[in-house]
Amino acid sequence: MKKFFYFLPILFLSAILSAQTAEEPAKVESPWKLSGVTGLNFSQTSLSNWSGGGESALAGNVYLNGSLIYKKNQWAWENTLALDYGLTRSQSLGVRKNTDKIDFASKLGYVQNPKLYYTALFDFKTQFAEGYNYGATPKKLISNFMAPGYSTFSIGIDYKPNSKFSLYYSPIALRATFVLDDEFDGMFGVDPGKKSKFQMGSYLKTVYTVQLMENVNLVSKADFFTAYDKSFGNVDIDWDVLVTMKINKFLTTSLNTTLRYDDDVAYVDDAGVAHGPRVQFREILGLGVAYNF
Repeated sequence: MKKFFYFLPILFLSAILSAQTAEEPAKVESPWKLSGVTGLNFSQTSLSNWSGGGESALAGNVYLNGSLIYKKNQWAWENTLALDYGLTRSQSLGVRKNTDKIDFASKLGYVQNPKLYYTALFDFKTQFAEGYNYGATPKKLISNFMAPGYSTFSIGIDYKPNSKFSLYYSPIALRATFVLDDEFDGMFGVDPGKKSKFQMGSYLKTVYTVQLMENVNLVSKADFFTAYDKSFGNVDIDWDVLVTMKINKFLTTSLNTTLRYDDDVAYVDDAGVAHGPRVQFREILGLGVAYNF
């Protein structure tokens, strides 16, 4: 029994040495990757006895731009979500909406070679709340949730030369336009009395994500669609650009622009007179807090 206790320290030391020299098991890399940025921007104007005129105002918007990607063997499944909602408040005009967006896309691809994927894509776009033309008297309701709403299902080829850029093209794309609010009957290219319109067409989608420099990131997404009907050649465009510039651990400046052209959406002036479709553009520059993940 005593001999056992003599050998016990030797056995214990041998076990420690064996544990130190044993190879650590290799870490299993997850096929899922979550990334993106979310934040809150705000601006304020405060005036008191200001001889130059003007009025106090407060504006802010909350946004999310994220992606969830699955890659394993020869399959790749990419999901992206962009949300944006903002309000502005002034003394004379009260509270008004200044930005509103829901944009989701899901893309499933099978590797044909390291840079090409056979791909099926589904996307969906609309807004959260009612939108008004505040220039009209009285203000005029011009949009709402799912009025319009857009959805596209397509099959095509996705070209990915690197992790920053992808170019997807589909010669077979089914696009649906939804108008679920009776207030907009006959608008946005949907026939009167109907809630939806379906079009076959050609669809191109590009996504570019890059770090321009330290603490400066850019995300660009652009969609192009033309229908196989009498309007063929008239291309609908939806192009979003988000640039985020990190100032320090807490503060971030962001610039968000949207360029849009829809051949089925008429321009309505402040007098309520409808004109032909026009290029739409929106730009928001803000200072706020952001979180990258």
